[in-house]
Amino acid sequence: MTQVLSNFIKALRASDVRVSTAESIDAAAALALVGFEHRTLIKEALGQVLAKTPDDKSRFNDCFERFFTFEDLAGDSAPGDEQATGDDQREGAPGEDGGQGGSGGGGDGGLAAMLERGDGPALQQALASAARNVQLQNIRLFTQRGMYIRRILEDMGIEPLDDLLFALLKANDDDPRALRLKEQKARLVENVAGLVDRQMLMYTANAWPKLREEVLQKTPLARIEIRDFKVMQELVRKLAKRLVSLHSRRRHVSKRGQLDVRHTIRKNIEYDGLLFDTVWKRVRVDRPKVIAVCDVSGSVAQVARFLLLFLYSVAEVLPKVRAFAFSSHLGEVTGLFESKPVEDAVVETINTYGMGSTDYGGALAELERLTLADIDQRTTVIILGDARSNYGDAGERSLRRIHERARRVLWLNPEPMAFWNSGDSEMQKLGAACDKVESCRTLKHLERVVSEIARTAI
Repeated sequence: MTQVLSNFIKALRASDVRVSTAESIDAAAALALVGFEHRTLIKEALGQVLAKTPDDKSRFNDCFERFFTFEDLAGDSAPGDEQATGDDQREGAPGEDGGQGGSGGGGDGGLAAMLERGDGPALQQALASAARNVQLQNIRLFTQRGMYIRRILEDMGIEPLDDLLFALLKANDDDPRALRLKEQKARLVENVAGLVDRQMLMYTANAWPKLREEVLQKTPLARIEIRDFKVMQELVRKLAKRLVSLHSRRRHVSKRGQLDVRHTIRKNIEYDGLLFDTVWKRVRVDRPKVIAVCDVSGSVAQVARFLLLFLYSVAEVLPKVRAFAFSSHLGEVTGLFESKPVEDAVVETINTYGMGSTDYGGALAELERLTLADIDQRTTVIILGDARSNYGDAGERSLRRIHERARRVLWLNPEPMAFWNSGDSEMQKLGAACDKVESCRTLKHLERVVSEIARTAI
């Protein structure tokens, strides 16, 4: 029953009912109390534990009815009595084919025997067992439908049944028993397909958005289509919220510090050793300064868009971010992000500074002029660009002077590493003036980079 409850909770979550681990344990305890004999009682008990709002209650009721629905697999044309009393000669038929009485053949517990007896409960139990064995709850895509139908039928013993049918029809094309078995087999296949369809609809009710998000997180940002921008922005916000939550908790613990046992005991001597006042080893929280420099020329603008979106979405843990954008010339865009919504600021930045011919030498020299006096050992400089200088000055001398004063300089290159240092790429020269050079092509890469900066800030 534990597996059934686990699958039911999975179906609930797919229906947008939030179920925590603690609530799952409560549900198991509730089932242990009410037992498994009365369906209504089980529904009421699980509903009390797992559904928290009126909407949840409605979705729970719908999901419960679909999950615990069992169809009569005996069917209208599987009258066991008729078969049992009809043709006595059929009693010996399986034996005639010697060796055909496998698990699904003519044995008493085989699939053929269950179909001929019209034993609906036994068929239902075999079907449920087969669905568990093939882990039908893991179905995610419509293209997996045929595979799961076949696996369930094989688990129920369809192959011995096919062998038996073949032997009967080979002996007599019009064998009434064979014709009846063919009809019952077709009905069984239809019932299995119906079960797979119902389970697929139940377990994948909310799967498409999640699947789409998983794919987008791993897709190179330069290949993201315009129609996916809205989804990507929502995804960036979601990832940023997760980072903020994670690093805010770490910062809280870090600010509080660890218990200083020696000083605590010394301070509480006057209370005869009772620890009224605690002393904590406080850790100085070093809020980092981040300078983000983004190449917004045509080939890199897409990645820059999401990096800026990311950086300004985690302002709670990275409050001091200065942003610069460049292609043919460099300019500071910090004010834009402070005065406008992030999405609007990103668009205006790209429109103002993007789509020009990239000049790394001029941009890095301008960056040095604007920021060198402000850079100190708390400053992390992130440069996002493909390092393609159009065979002009790469600007490595300016970058080296910035590196000497900064805490660290990270270079994020949206091109695959195999393309670095080819053609007009100056990655080798510029990388030598950085602490770290990384390929940054997907949202996953961006999340890792921003998380690392936030983590080392605590």
